[in-house]
Amino acid sequence: MFSPYYAWAGRREPEDHCAINVALYGARSDRWAMTERGRGALGRTTNHFTLAGSSLHWTGTELVIELDERATPHLTPIRGTVTLTPEVLPGRQYPLDPEGRHVWRPIAPLARVTVALDSPRTRWQGHAYLDANRGEEPLEDGFRRWDWSRLRRGDGAVVLYDAERRDGSDLRMALRFDPDGAVEDFVPPPQICLPDGFWGVRRNTRADTTNGAVIRRVLEDSPFYTREMLDLRLDGTESVAIHESLDLDRFAHPVVRLMLPFRMPRWTAGLP
Repeated sequence: MFSPYYAWAGRREPEDHCAINVALYGARSDRWAMTERGRGALGRTTNHFTLAGSSLHWTGTELVIELDERATPHLTPIRGTVTLTPEVLPGRQYPLDPEGRHVWRPIAPLARVTVALDSPRTRWQGHAYLDANRGEEPLEDGFRRWDWSRLRRGDGAVVLYDAERRDGSDLRMALRFDPDGAVEDFVPPPQICLPDGFWGVRRNTRADTTNGAVIRRVLEDSPFYTREMLDLRLDGTESVAIHESLDLDRFAHPVVRLMLPFRMPRWTAGLP
């Protein structure tokens, strides 16, 4: 949905505009890959998706991701295997607008992940999360901006979703996911402001008090999108949350679209 090439092509032939996004954040260095491929690099069946040298395969109990990508801007390799094992599969999806043109599905809000990469060489296990979005129109046609957070709470998880729709209405969603698969709506705590990103992207979240959220680490900071780790206090409990803010007015600006190929190159013949 963020492909400038797809937008410039008139949003036709989506199979000709596919990418696998990999973002690694380390203590000393980060790696980012999001290389768009053409139709010739794509292969898929019911349980298998291949794009150039990378693939995703659902075994029935696990999602196995084989990565063979190149990070921008220096074409540093990202190779190895990521295995995601869901703990629950609620099987629910949520419309993000009254007409249901945009839908969010928390596929596995509670999961475990095993990372085994050869480049960069790293091995670890931890908590994981898997979701999906789909829509019948460009995202920027339906929304001005949104803030989203996910945090682990004991043996469950919480997702906070706030969006300003293009029609002037708001989305306010707060969900608890339990290890038995139950999903509970709850009244979200007050909205608070975080410091703006370097490029001026507005960031909000929800917490018990005005000082109940602190940015632990900025992971991405672009002209239209930020991602960060937060120390977040919710229901009297401190947790580490992954948070994102998306400004779709900025994303739709022609100058920003011209900047995107620096982070999202397109290769249609051979591997970089």
